[in-house]
Amino acid sequence: MAGSAGEHWSSRFAFIMASVGFAVGLGNIWRFPYVAGENGGAAFVIIYLACAFGIGVPILMAEIMIGRRGKGSPPNAMAAVARESNRSSHWKVVGAMGLLAAYTIEIVYAGVVGWVLWYLYKAVTTGFVGVDAQVAEATFSGVLADNMGMLFWTLVGLAITGFIIYSGVKDGIERAVRVMMPAMFLLLVALATYNYFSGGFSEAIEWLFTPDFNKIGPGTVLAAIGQAFFSISVAMGGMMTYGSYLPRSISITQSVMIIVVADTLVAVLAGLVIFPAVFNYGLDPAAGPGLIFQTLPVAFAQMPAGYGFSILFFVMLSVAGITSMVGLVESVNSWAEERFSIPRHKSALIVVGSVAVLSVVSLMSYNVIGDVSMGGRNFNDIMDYFSNQILLPLGGLLIAVFAGWAMRREYSRDELAIQNGFGHKLWYLLIRFVVPPALLVIFVMGVSE
Repeated sequence: MAGSAGEHWSSRFAFIMASVGFAVGLGNIWRFPYVAGENGGAAFVIIYLACAFGIGVPILMAEIMIGRRGKGSPPNAMAAVARESNRSSHWKVVGAMGLLAAYTIEIVYAGVVGWVLWYLYKAVTTGFVGVDAQVAEATFSGVLADNMGMLFWTLVGLAITGFIIYSGVKDGIERAVRVMMPAMFLLLVALATYNYFSGGFSEAIEWLFTPDFNKIGPGTVLAAIGQAFFSISVAMGGMMTYGSYLPRSISITQSVMIIVVADTLVAVLAGLVIFPAVFNYGLDPAAGPGLIFQTLPVAFAQMPAGYGFSILFFVMLSVAGITSMVGLVESVNSWAEERFSIPRHKSALIVVGSVAVLSVVSLMSYNVIGDVSMGGRNFNDIMDYFSNQILLPLGGLLIAVFAGWAMRREYSRDELAIQNGFGHKLWYLLIRFVVPPALLVIFVMGVSE
C-alpha cells in the first residue's frame, strides 16, 4: 500500500475535529432546525437523539472500526477485515460504494461550496445593503445564470480543499481542522449570542424546543431516522478512511460519542443562528436550501450590524463546506494512492482535477443543460438521487450487516475495547437487529419517492 497507509492522527482531538468537520455540512446546518420545527420541536429532538444514539452511534463505530482494523482505503479495509474473518473479499464492493457515493456528492457539493464562497465575497464587498426579497431572488438567479462566476468560486473551494489534502494528514487535514473547527464553534456561539439580544430568539427557542406530541407519527420517526443517519456522514468512505489513520490507543467508542454530541450541538446552535433572523423578519422557515442564499440576505440587510453578522455567517458556512469537502475528497484520494501506487500530492491533483472537470456539468445543469433530463431528473437531480437515495442507505445497511454478521465478534470486541461486556453486547444487538431494518426503511422510502 502506498502513501496514506503510514499516516495517522497525532491526537484524539485532531481525529474528532476532522470527523465533526466532515459530518457537519451545509445541509445539516439549515436542515436540522427546519425538520425539527416542522415535526414537533422538542418532541422530534428527543426522537432524533434516540435515533442518533441507537442508529447513528453503532454504525459510525462500525465504520471507523473497519477502517482502523483494515488499515487502508474503504475497499481495501473491507477486503482485509473480510479475509481475516474468513469471508469473501468481495465485501470490498461495499467500500467501493462509499467511494462512489463520496465522488458523486463531491461533484454537486463543490458547486454549492462555490456559492457560499461567492456569497462570502458579496457579504464583504456589499454587506447586502438595501437587499429586499425581490433583490435577493434576482441576485441568486443571477448567480445560477453566471457559469463563469460559479466556476471561478467552485475552483477556489476545490483549490483550498486540494491544498489541505495535498499537504497530508498531519500537515494538511489536522492543521486545518485544529484551527477551522474551534473557530466555527466560536462563530456559532457568538452569532447565537448576538441573536439573543437582537430579536426573534424566543420564537426560535419555541420552534426548536417546544414539544408538540400531536405532530409525532410514523413520518416524524422516519424523518428522525433519516436525519440521524445522514447528518453523521456514514457510508461515504470518509469515516472509514479517517478510521484507518486512528492509532490503537484512541478509544473508538468515546470518540464516536463525542462526534455525535458535537454534530447535534452544531445543528442546534445553527438553528439559534438562522431561525431568530427568520422569525424576527417574518421570513419563511421552510425555504429549504434557498434559506441561506435568498432568505437570510434580506434579514442581513435589515438587522443592526448586519454587515459584520453576514460576513461571520458565511465564514462559518465556508468552514462547514470546506471541511466536509476534505472528508469526501480524502476518501477517494486514499484509494487512488493505494490503487495506483502514486504519492499523495499526485493523487490529490488527479482527484481534485477530475472533480473540477465534472463539476462543470453540474454547474451547467442550473442553466444551459437544465432542461436535459432523464426520467424527469436533470444531472444534479440524478447525482443526488443516486447518492442519497440509493448508495448511502444501501451502503450503510451493508456496513451494518458486515459488522454484525460477517465480521468475527472477537475482532469487533478487540477494536471497540468497551470495558464492560454489556457495552459490547448492546452495540452488537443494535448493529445486528436495529440498524439494518432502520436503514432498509430509509432505502425503500428513498427509492419509492
